[in-house]
Amino acid sequence: MNPIIAVALIYFAIISLISVIVCIYDKLISKKNRVELRVPEKTLFLLSALGGSVAMYVCMLLVRHKTKHKRFMIGIPLIIVLQIALIILAMYARAFINFPA
Repeated sequence: MNPIIAVALIYFAIISLISVIVCIYDKLISKKNRVELRVPEKTLFLLSALGGSVAMYVCMLLVRHKTKHKRFMIGIPLIIVLQIALIILAMYARAFINFPA
């Protein structure tokens, strides 16, 4: 396997795991009404933007966290679409520019 792909897969696995842990933590804290311990929304979006978007979205749906917030139900899928577009763009750029494998 290409070492760049291996590193990318490890990165996405780690950021996805962190995203799930943070989402579940915030859900548990929200049930206890501990506002001072809540995870800021921008942190959840940042984790999604850094590559944990699919894991974050699936986790949010499974534990029913932030599902009533349009900001999240539109924002996280939008981040996923943008990330897919960037991956496709990178693949085409590599094909046309002849980046080394």
